[in-house]
Amino acid sequence: MTFKTSKISRRALAPLVAGAAIAMSGASLAQQEFPNQPIRFVTGFPPGSGADLFTRFVAERMKEVGGAQINVENRAGATGAIALEHVARSKPDGYTILLTAGSATAAQNHLYKEQRVNVLESLRMVGSITRFGFMIGVDPKSPYKTLQDLTAALKEKGEKANYGTSNTSGIALAELYKTFAGGLKTTQVKYKGTPDALRELNSGSLDFITFDPGFGLPQVKQGRLRALAVSTPNRISSIPDIPTMEEGGVKGIDITVWWALIVPKATPDAPVNKLNGWLKTALEMPQSKKFFEDAGGEIYITTPAQADEHFKRDEKNWAEYLRIAGIEKQ
Repeated sequence: MTFKTSKISRRALAPLVAGAAIAMSGASLAQQEFPNQPIRFVTGFPPGSGADLFTRFVAERMKEVGGAQINVENRAGATGAIALEHVARSKPDGYTILLTAGSATAAQNHLYKEQRVNVLESLRMVGSITRFGFMIGVDPKSPYKTLQDLTAALKEKGEKANYGTSNTSGIALAELYKTFAGGLKTTQVKYKGTPDALRELNSGSLDFITFDPGFGLPQVKQGRLRALAVSTPNRISSIPDIPTMEEGGVKGIDITVWWALIVPKATPDAPVNKLNGWLKTALEMPQSKKFFEDAGGEIYITTPAQADEHFKRDEKNWAEYLRIAGIEKQ
């Protein structure tokens, strides 16, 4: 028995081919048209906070560059963890973006016993924004002019010496300092906020405090605080007079706080690359350089791949930092 093969005429095939072509061009056009709806920048801290000001500044600059509508949404609480979890579980389409410290986000895997979000598995970097270091400071009335002076005094005072801190990065810096300076016995005193620690420092109750430049540099300029060293491996260009920990005689410390745009892991490359391009152009604006230098930082521009690599390194490093600092999981 033989079978005849039916043939589809060119005339009958033409609509199918045309339809497929339209569908393919439509999908390609949809990718090219990103964004075609408002973008949300999410911050994990309340309006008026330093993180909120950072977020709104970057949003405005990227609006100017991309012409997109970018709205800022505050999801405060749990030291940024609420916002982080919200973004990690959002639709991975480039429209929901977390603006926060990439360094602090990298530490999340090692801070909590109940791990609700594995940051390496749930997030990817769009690009970095700025970087700065935490600092060690003393009361201006104290005799300590350099980190070497402070270290010598702390060795002599032993357990009678104490320091004030109020956050994870500050604790890590101080405890690493104690370890790498030869095993200092200085006692930790934890405060709700750095302003409380500064008051105790000025009253003579503390030998030193750790602080971020956003809070501390205005205090330095007002003569209420003396900065002895910064936790970055190199001096920060906006505060070139403040030496590094290594220059102060303590090697092995690199706590660089860097900020980034972060999206869900499955977000496609097309929107990530477009957002990165907008971010790079925004950060190259003169007003961006001034804004972040006034906050004690410096512009830090990377590709998505470079920011991802930095994130992975920090995630690994923070496990060791927290172990040395003796910070137990909450």
